[in-house]
Amino acid sequence: MFPQRRAAIVSIFICVLFIWECKGEEGYTPAPNCARLECPYYSVVHTEKEFEIRSYNDALWVSGPTIPSTSYKTAADEGFLVLFGYYLGNNNQNVKINMTTPVLIDVQNSAYTVFFYVPKKYQNSSLPTPRSTEIKQVKLPKHKYAAVRRFDGFITDENIPTEVAALKNSLKGTPYEKAAALDVFTLAGYNSPFELINRVNEVFLWFD
Repeated sequence: MFPQRRAAIVSIFICVLFIWECKGEEGYTPAPNCARLECPYYSVVHTEKEFEIRSYNDALWVSGPTIPSTSYKTAADEGFLVLFGYYLGNNNQNVKINMTTPVLIDVQNSAYTVFFYVPKKYQNSSLPTPRSTEIKQVKLPKHKYAAVRRFDGFITDENIPTEVAALKNSLKGTPYEKAAALDVFTLAGYNSPFELINRVNEVFLWFD
């Protein structure tokens, strides 16, 4: 048997023996908007049909106020506008900051906090000072890993529970099942409200 063929057969055999580790190296394709807007860097640890596990690099983000609300849209719009105004130049230096993606929204007990990723230009230098004391600089992620499920369309109060439940169900029986026990989750939106097609959303469950 030729050495090259033997090596290929051995590689396939090893992958069959350790299929959990060998499968899914690529994961979801990058969100289209990441081709024109800066996105945070992450590596894919594992991927399945219904979810993938990511490890995000530590990075600087800005957060808006935590908003109690019975409506995702009401809270997300309010938090988004606070940070969007800051990026448009509502800061002490009147500097416009380039928009990034995704917009993250932490959800915990009907309270919502919106986050914007900080462009690389400011990751290791001073950000313009916000006029609003509700805007804070934060380091994310707070946990080592994220279990992620992707879905399309618009994020709504109706589909959020469905997508969170689907992610938790897909994690059952996997080494990442402990993430499904968490009540806190994060939503990620990669599109502006005016983009009606090719929308990319994700739900995250963080764990260590």
